[in-house]
Amino acid sequence: MTLDWQNVIVHSADPAALGQWWAEALGWVVVHTSDVEFAIRPEQDRRPGLEFVRLDEPKKAKSRLHLDFVPGDQDAEVARLEALGAQRVDIGQGEQSWVVMADPEGNEFCVLGQRPQ
Repeated sequence: MTLDWQNVIVHSADPAALGQWWAEALGWVVVHTSDVEFAIRPEQDRRPGLEFVRLDEPKKAKSRLHLDFVPGDQDAEVARLEALGAQRVDIGQGEQSWVVMADPEGNEFCVLGQRPQ
């Protein structure tokens, strides 16, 4: 018995807007849209993807799950994401080699420093 990982679900007040933001941030493609869902993937037939699903209640606390990204150039990537509308956030991480950011709806994610080869 095996499991295939399909999506990470992100609850959102505006799935289309947030999904489009992430599609642009990651360079991914849109694979599905409806009034309540917006799904993106790295490529049309490549999984896992991110699926943004409408949830009308506001975010209440720090996310218990977040995504980590390894950029080629951390400073440049953080600046690019800030220009797209992400913000640096303090979730109590202290001084670290990674940068904690939040997307336009406040979902946290990390931009890691380069890892040793």
